Amino acid sequence: AARLGALRLRALGAARVHWTESRSAGSSTAYTQSYSDQVEFLNHRDTLMAPPDNGEATVLQAGRHEFPFTFQLPETLATSFEGKHGSVRYWVKAKLHRPWSTVKKAKKEFTVIEPIDINTPALLAPQAGAKEKLARAWYCNRGQVSVTAKIDRKGYTPGEVIPIFAEIDNCTSRAVVPKAAIIQTQTFIARGTKKQKRSVVTSITGDPIPAGKREVWHGRALKIPPVGPSILQCRIIQVEYSLKVCVDIPGTSKLLLELPLVIGTIPLHPFGSRTSSVSSQYSVNLDWLSTIPEQLEAPPEYSAVVSSPEAEQSLAPPCRSELGDILEGPFFAYIQEFRFRPPPLYSEVDPNPASDNIRPRCMTC
Repeated sequence: AARLGALRLRALGAARVHWTESRSAGSSTAYTQSYSDQVEFLNHRDTLMAPPDNGEATVLQAGRHEFPFTFQLPETLATSFEGKHGSVRYWVKAKLHRPWSTVKKAKKEFTVIEPIDINTPALLAPQAGAKEKLARAWYCNRGQVSVTAKIDRKGYTPGEVIPIFAEIDNCTSRAVVPKAAIIQTQTFIARGTKKQKRSVVTSITGDPIPAGKREVWHGRALKIPPVGPSILQCRIIQVEYSLKVCVDIPGTSKLLLELPLVIGTIPLHPFGSRTSSVSSQYSVNLDWLSTIPEQLEAPPEYSAVVSSPEAEQSLAPPCRSELGDILEGPFFAYIQEFRFRPPPLYSEVDPNPASDNIRPRCMTC
């Protein structure tokens, strides 16, 4: 048997950021500036076992004793996160008070995932953009490179494939190389100052485009690896994603086109594509995409996917030099490109319309 005082529980959750920056105040003087902030999301207290009213200790017989507990989480909690300059953590602490003895403590962390439903008009809206760049070398005009790109929606979940529709025009005198990548941007905010960390989540590289030629991507597949969802509602920590289409131009800086992404937790509803047809009415000018055919590529032949020594070598992740320096990142999760395409989007147009010669039925008869 053991004499106990009280067993108290506390659930906590908070976001914290911290980093330091070295600043120079002269040729020989330097100092370090610290930035830190925190936001509390959860602070719940509960007493699982209290001493009797007479003030005596509670006596528990030898053996295992369990004290179940529950508590309600607030509706607005940021997703658990671990970053270089900050974190979002949740944990439960228990303290066991004993007469004439030290307090026993236990701590257990738990994970919170903020629900982000991509079946909303804002996240089902198509994303599109266009950019162009004049290639110059030694003040000489080498021609122009332009890129237009489109994805069918803004919201995706891990494991999905993003079909990229793009058109790259190479009007220069040298070959250019198109690439696409998913970029994660972590933003830490403290005392009005921001600290960002960007990394490449996954990427693909297209074939070189010869001088004076055009390349069209008919839904080039880019698979989203297992990554954490977007964090958009936290005041001091934000995790954002974007799709970047890059064109490497020899002798000049890269041409970059960025389309915003939101990584959610609730996947696309089976009838979400119908909603996307409504959401496409948002003010997005897609006239420039009229020349890009939306016909899906046919699946490859069986012989093209049968494993062989050459095929196994082609599946090996490329080295960092091959991927290029789209953005510096601590890791490169390379996903092999697959040409299998998802089924076409649901169409509101009846493929077999009724003939005009058929007399319409009277609905009041």
